[in-house]
Amino acid sequence: MNKEAEFIAQLQNPATKESAFRELVHLYKERLYWHIRKIVIRHEDADDVLQNTFIKVYRSIEKFKGESKLYSWLYRIATNEAITHINKQAKRLQINNEEHKANLINNLQADVYFDGEEIQIKLQQAIAALPEKQQLVFNMKYFDDIKYKDMANILDTSEGALKASYHIAVKKIESYLLEH
Repeated sequence: MNKEAEFIAQLQNPATKESAFRELVHLYKERLYWHIRKIVIRHEDADDVLQNTFIKVYRSIEKFKGESKLYSWLYRIATNEAITHINKQAKRLQINNEEHKANLINNLQADVYFDGEEIQIKLQQAIAALPEKQQLVFNMKYFDDIKYKDMANILDTSEGALKASYHIAVKKIESYLLEH
């Protein structure tokens, strides 16, 4: 049994679940936070979504069959929770997701947790202008350096489609930055 399988067994065993889960949070909270933050933009929202992600993981770890890597499963849950959060906010504000993301990006400069310079804000604006799937693929590849194979598991799509999405996203971002 490899280390990951042993760790999963500890997470699924009622006697060791609590300590194993604390270890899981310790190992993945920062990476998942930044992944979520790139989707939801605001620090407070990222904290909420991260908490929801770990609650969902805790409640459903017994159902994890190990068909993908543990971190792929975690990223999938975090991604879905972040998208659900954005959709709920946009619906509550009675605007579409793109408008909502644009508003969040435009308010980044006022965010005390964001210390980016103008070029970083322009990059975030360019990313926000992308369709949702291209945003996810770009963020996961460019910032998190996730392999296409792992990304295919997380997003449940083919590696070829992801490579094409990334290439198109890069071209759109380059174009946006040149125009703005």
